[in-house]
Amino acid sequence: MNNSQQHDVERPRARGTDRSLARRAELIAIGRRLFADTSYDALSMDDIARQAHVAKGLIYYYFKSKRGYYLAIVEDSVADLVSRAASGLELPPVERVHRTIDGYLRYAEHNQAAYRTIIAGGVGFDAEVQAIREGVREVIVETIAEGAYGRGGIGPLPRIALLGWLHGVEGVTLDWIGHQTVSRDIMRELLVKMLGGTMRAIEEIDPSYAAPPDARRDG
Repeated sequence: MNNSQQHDVERPRARGTDRSLARRAELIAIGRRLFADTSYDALSMDDIARQAHVAKGLIYYYFKSKRGYYLAIVEDSVADLVSRAASGLELPPVERVHRTIDGYLRYAEHNQAAYRTIIAGGVGFDAEVQAIREGVREVIVETIAEGAYGRGGIGPLPRIALLGWLHGVEGVTLDWIGHQTVSRDIMRELLVKMLGGTMRAIEEIDPSYAAPPDARRDG
């Protein structure tokens, strides 16, 4: 077979792969909306197929099971959130913290269904789903720590304090996207000041983790 013939054979395969990836992405986007508004247990595969206007077998083809479908949705949403929140590594440390918080809020504001799926949707106490959520929290805490302390590896005290702050961020962000009573700029300022308070508390207990100068001015 010459190069021209080989090229002609491979092109339809490539197009088929592109179509498959696009179809899979479309099903994930549909699933984000469905699971954002309805609990995992309340949606059957028949419900999902009917609302997605596809054959149930197509979902099984791509994801094997309802749980596999849900995990793919969560993992895809988490990848987007982490990418947005962890951007700005070239910035000075304090600016990086502000960029992380702003990126987090922008993602939640413009991808509300996906954000709710990550934070509030779920399958009860499914260990794999929890591991995905805990993983994204660790990445965001590490990003904040790198901006605040110049290193991602921090001790148990600052880690648990920053995780506590992040859980608060998740709660107020869910309320914010549900009601939109204040602007994103005000939300960012609020969360930065809350973070400053957390960092001052860390420093009071363990002076080896000195709060950045901006954190001392906030609050």
